[in-house]
Amino acid sequence: PRKQNNIMTFTYYIKKFWKFLKEDTWQSWLVSIILIVIFIKLIFFPILSILTGSSLPLVVVESCSMYHESNFEEWWDKNSPWYEAREITKSEFESFSFKNGLNKGDIILVTGKKDYDIGEVIIFIAPTKHPLIHRIIEKNPIETKGDHNANQLSIEQNIQENEILGKATLKIPLLGWIKLIFFEPFRPVSQRGFCR
Repeated sequence: PRKQNNIMTFTYYIKKFWKFLKEDTWQSWLVSIILIVIFIKLIFFPILSILTGSSLPLVVVESCSMYHESNFEEWWDKNSPWYEAREITKSEFESFSFKNGLNKGDIILVTGKKDYDIGEVIIFIAPTKHPLIHRIIEKNPIETKGDHNANQLSIEQNIQENEILGKATLKIPLLGWIKLIFFEPFRPVSQRGFCR
């Protein structure tokens, strides 16, 4: 009987709490938001990390370094000399994942991997505030370049495999602006807003 009473009491409080969450009050909204944050941090992300094999399974593109300002043909005409000098042809680039680049605000699903190929977009730790999301353009040693950047950064040369968090496998367009909008006012004026 005591065990049954405990179950009934527990059920009663769960139902009462659920009814509270359904109310349209600022208190219920606040508690709901706190519960969502706890769920995302303590349950969703750890499970996603296990499933993807990456310690950083979801990232938001925060810069324009992978942005293509035009369609692929126009972009290639403008940028081809840099890639062709490194023996990356147009047909080869067309077979690369995310050949049309990435936009600021895109959310990227990251999967861990041990072997990386030229053309894949990787996420790696660099001496910057946040990890970089750039395309591999050389394999031995691993080097990257942002599609929108005129040249490589010095920190993109000789990337060690233990610095790579994974590769981009899926893009959710522009949904990351839900997060970015809170940080935009604190960025330098030249880095704010959409890519152009």
